[in-house]
Amino acid sequence: KLNLLFRLRHLPQLSRFVSVRSVSENVSSKSSPSETADDHLIYTPEHFALKEALRKIIDQEINPYVDQWEADGIFPAHKIFKILGNAGFLGVNKPVEYGGLGLDFSYSVAMADELGNIRCGGIPMAIGVQTDMTTPALARFGSDELKKEFLLPSVMGDKVACLGVSEVGAGSDVSSIKTKAVRKGDEYVINGGKMWTTNGTQADWMCLLANTSDGPPHKNKSLICLPMNLPGVHIARKIDKMGMWSSDTAEVFFDDVHVPCKNVIGEEGMGFTYQMLQFQEERLWAVANIVTTMENIIQETIQYTRQRKIFKLPVLYHQTVHFRLAELQTEVELLRSLLYRATALYIKGNDVTKLASMAKLKGGRLARELSDSCLQYWGGMGFTSDVMVSRFYRDSRLLSIGAGADEVMLGIICKFMDTLPRK
Repeated sequence: KLNLLFRLRHLPQLSRFVSVRSVSENVSSKSSPSETADDHLIYTPEHFALKEALRKIIDQEINPYVDQWEADGIFPAHKIFKILGNAGFLGVNKPVEYGGLGLDFSYSVAMADELGNIRCGGIPMAIGVQTDMTTPALARFGSDELKKEFLLPSVMGDKVACLGVSEVGAGSDVSSIKTKAVRKGDEYVINGGKMWTTNGTQADWMCLLANTSDGPPHKNKSLICLPMNLPGVHIARKIDKMGMWSSDTAEVFFDDVHVPCKNVIGEEGMGFTYQMLQFQEERLWAVANIVTTMENIIQETIQYTRQRKIFKLPVLYHQTVHFRLAELQTEVELLRSLLYRATALYIKGNDVTKLASMAKLKGGRLARELSDSCLQYWGGMGFTSDVMVSRFYRDSRLLSIGAGADEVMLGIICKFMDTLPRK
């Protein structure tokens, strides 16, 4: 393993957010002994330095304004992304020649982990769309021209990206999308619509999945870089959601939108495959993000129940409460171990579809279970919008739906177990 000073010397991009001094102090005073680089399963001193630098941005530029952005139903994506882009956080595992740091996916996991300290779910989700949902296929399969036009400004924070996959009648069933891109000369003419588009009202471009032929549903789709300012692109509405309030979500329609054929990412007809590959990173990123938030919710619940008394005794001292919190903490630790195992295998080039699906399934279900149990111990306060646990209760419900519903994860796992009914 290369030592840290060698990496700093040979990866000047890392110096955007890390100094030798910050590396020597890689574990902040808030970190527990189990979080040191010496005995961590996948994190090195660089990972901790990255996390510490990101935490400063979260504390100074994001968390002080979260309550207002939640009330507004939107956050200033261009402003925040530019701050993150200048610091190097929007291209942690993207190629150096396109503004990234050229590090492996474990650094993206570390980043997602730290973003779990943001006091809402919407902003981390919006950042994750930019870094690990719209750009992986572009970075891996896109042409040099496309990377310069779309990847580079996305990594630098100059453009906001959104992902156009889900539709009104096709969410987890990606193969059923109806949006069409018909080739006419050297252009595609696109018609259709996309639903649940995170960053949709602010985005400069969309990573669009569309049918580019009438072939089999897994071989007729392509990923296309679509500028959102083209004639025929219509933001139909900003969707009012149960949670993730600070993240804008749009319904988008396409009416004879003309896009150059050169905007296809990789090979035409490979879009479904590329999107499935993107899902591996997306699902692991989501789990890394929510694990940290769940730990924070447990700790805040411990602090509250230690102060709050019922029948002359702190709520925490009732055995049913502290035993339940111990069970939840155990579940969180088990999930984190699965995440680290999947990540370690992935950065070695392994297909981790099964493990990523298991982690996503468990993460969504545990978030629902944990948020419900902890909210109960907050009593009436838990039913207000004044505390983090109620916000987490609303926001975390999405994890069992977005990026593949729980039932889809179960289907994928069953495929690997060879337990699905045979035709």
